[in-house]
This record gives sequence, C-alpha cells and structure tokens, in this order.
Amino acid sequence: MAEEKRNLCAQIPISLHSRVRQEQEASGQTLSEYMTQLITEFFQMKEGNQNMNHNMKTIAFQVPAELFEEFKAYLQRNNFKQKEFFLGCIQSALAEERDADEASGSEPEPQETDQTE
Repeated sequence: MAEEKRNLCAQIPISLHSRVRQEQEASGQTLSEYMTQLITEFFQMKEGNQNMNHNMKTIAFQVPAELFEEFKAYLQRNNFKQKEFFLGCIQSALAEERDADEASGSEPEPQETDQTE
C-alpha cells in the first residue's frame, strides 16, 4: 500500500524556484516526485553524515540537453547512478595512465592544483 501523502508549501526566492523547476523538468519527473527525491536525498546524506567535508570535492559541468537525456537513458538501462558512473570513468582513466607510465618506465608529471578554496 502506498504511503499517505501530505502537501508541503513554502515561500522560496524566485531564483531558487526557477532553478528547481529547470532541474525538475530536465529530470522528467513531476514536481512532487522531484521534491520527494531531493528531500529524501538530503536526509539520507545528513543521516549518513556524508556532508561536504574537506576530503571531498565537487565536479560540476553542463552538457547539451540532448546528450543529457541520452546519458540518463544509458544510466537507467545499465542501472547506474551518476556518481557511480563518473567515479568509475575517473578511476579507469587514472589507472590507464598509471599502467601506461609503468609500461614506459616514466613517472607521471605532477599536475597543478587549484588553490581557490
């Protein structure tokens, strides 16, 4: 049996409202589904003590809408989460570079780090 639902209404800044609606529309979810997901993820993060900390960094970028939709479909078909997918890509690329460096006997060059914290 589905859990009973109750309305939640709150005044928020117009700029935040616009951003939420854009993200909600891009997700393909109804506003109710999208807000339920956001609030649920927030509490899961808080309960799991996964708040942003000094050992974590955020990577964010924009992609064309068509590519985004294709990517979302790929994730769904392959039962991946975005974070899981991108962490795997990053780890694979770094492992390939390490393997290539080891095979050639060279050391990877140190990369400059962003000091804008």
